[in-house]
Amino acid sequence: MREYPETPIVGVGAFVLQDDRVLLVRRGRSPARGKWSVPGGRVRVGESVEAALLREVQEECGMAIQLKGLVGVVERIIPDPAGRVRYHYVLIDYLAAPLAGEARAGSDAEAVRWVPVEEVGHLELTEGLEAMLEKALALEASLSGQGSGPGSRADSNGG
Repeated sequence: MREYPETPIVGVGAFVLQDDRVLLVRRGRSPARGKWSVPGGRVRVGESVEAALLREVQEECGMAIQLKGLVGVVERIIPDPAGRVRYHYVLIDYLAAPLAGEARAGSDAEAVRWVPVEEVGHLELTEGLEAMLEKALALEASLSGQGSGPGSRADSNGG
């Protein structure tokens, strides 16, 4: 049960980057229905975090990805008007690269699209997405040997 859970729900997300673009999905379910986010979803019992992420991106976007590293962990606690916890997610975000497939909306996504990194801020985004994108860009730069100092891609995007 997603609403009013007895324990936090573990979720995963992928910052899939390619050619200064990030793969985003417009959420088709609450919470944050209609907002843009990274592809991902819930971890099933008995499923590893990484296996869940590979499955979720395939289901949501029709793409196979390669995981490149951990970007970070975010906690979302959303109360109802009475102050009871309506949603509680622990979200584990990874950096990823596309391997195969064409991005298309599936399962929980209303839409899927590649967005130039510099245009992400113009969309209605889920809370905290821009901050985590900066971390993903910094990780990508460090993995590609660009570092994260002045003049790097992460720095030029406000990071």
